[in-house]
Amino acid sequence: MSNKLKAWESYEQVATYLLDQIATEFGLERFEGKQEVVGQKSGTRWEIDAKGIGENNKVFFIVECRRHTKSRQNQAQIGSLAYLIEDIGAAGGILVSPLGLQEGAAKIAQSENIHSVILDENSTCAEYVLEFLEKLRVGVHLQLGVSLGVSFDAEVVRSGETLEKDGEFQTPE
Repeated sequence: MSNKLKAWESYEQVATYLLDQIATEFGLERFEGKQEVVGQKSGTRWEIDAKGIGENNKVFFIVECRRHTKSRQNQAQIGSLAYLIEDIGAAGGILVSPLGLQEGAAKIAQSENIHSVILDENSTCAEYVLEFLEKLRVGVHLQLGVSLGVSFDAEVVRSGETLEKDGEFQTPE
């Protein structure tokens, strides 16, 4: 079996890494990866894609990553995220997706403290386009090739006799 990550798994990992780099923009200290949490109301076990933590581990946001490339997130999808936030007692949520939210979904997100983060579906930790909180961050990875060439002429002389010239040894006569 291949160790290569599926596209959605890679997307989640990249999103978590990038969110951790900008945690303070959300008023948080750090982001942690995928984990399981238990609903306070329902007692249900939930797997969340990531978790943003702030104020000495007392406040947290859940992160949901949805690498859907054909349509924006709709209000039913955001409504289910809003219930998850309420059930586990999070302060809010962050939805990461390539296309953002439909109009009805945006209204629910605003009323339920859910932030939309737009992350290109093919992003890596080095190459990405990230839109969040009316800001844009772009990562570009440049690979430069440099070759150095050194050439020189040398002459080794001992007691007036040439022993080496241009890399060839000569024996004195």
